[in-house]
Amino acid sequence: MYAIVDIAGQQFKVEKDKKIFVNRLKAEEGASLSFDKVLLIDNEGSVKIGSPYIAGATVKVTVLEHLKGDKVIVFKKIKRKGFDKKNGHRQYLTQIKIEEIA
Repeated sequence: MYAIVDIAGQQFKVEKDKKIFVNRLKAEEGASLSFDKVLLIDNEGSVKIGSPYIAGATVKVTVLEHLKGDKVIVFKKIKRKGFDKKNGHRQYLTQIKIEEIA
């Protein structure tokens, strides 16, 4: 059984007991959250598709930790002009564990 759910503006394929990284959520570590923007549920071949969301469907998650992702290097260069600029950043992430799809 899996579901496609909208979490903080992005769509994720989630399954029970899986851990995923999402953009930073405003919740403390150990908190339990529920998302009701479920777009699709596949229950062993029985597929329900929402328009846009499935009424009454929820995904319950637990926040495991807040962390920063790997460093991303942004390098810009204009050839033959002597211009180059190097920047980088680390994305703020939250790791969550899927507890239940209902």
